[in-house]
Amino acid sequence: MAYKLLFYVVACLCLVLTCSATMYTVGDTSGWDISSDLDSWVKNKTFNVGDVLLFQYSSSYTVNEVTRENFNGCNVTQAMQIYTGGNTTIPLTKPDDRFFVPGNKLYCLGGMKLQVDINGDQGAGTPASAPGLAPQASTSQNNNVPPKFSASDESLQGGRNFLVAACLGVFVILLSVAII
Repeated sequence: MAYKLLFYVVACLCLVLTCSATMYTVGDTSGWDISSDLDSWVKNKTFNVGDVLLFQYSSSYTVNEVTRENFNGCNVTQAMQIYTGGNTTIPLTKPDDRFFVPGNKLYCLGGMKLQVDINGDQGAGTPASAPGLAPQASTSQNNNVPPKFSASDESLQGGRNFLVAACLGVFVILLSVAII
């Protein structure tokens, strides 16, 4: 009886730990700022459905989501969405390319813009749109909600390395129980 209960607990634990998404703080410690080297920041990163972008910026900035054409021409006046307030989380809910520029065209021309290529591969069990991760800023509301996570590249719900370590730990426990 105890073995069956332990088996079900371990199975549930492994299932929960396989759900993972990555929170990316745009620009790392520099944030969404003209001083950030966003081209270097985005290089060698793989964005998947279920991941989240966290934009941290001063109240003098905005994050404008634009089309590819407006991104290439730094047209900041025809944004599809404008985020304000300093902390904005944007979930990556579908495979696509997304484009972000500041509200100031001169900053955009200076290189403060971000293109994110989102792969359709999401982590095993990762919901396409995790609850509570809807964009936390809007075109008309101030968004001073503190972010749920602040470090770049942190896993929201575990991760593969943690899963391997947890499974090995469970295996050792089961082995020690079987020996005793």
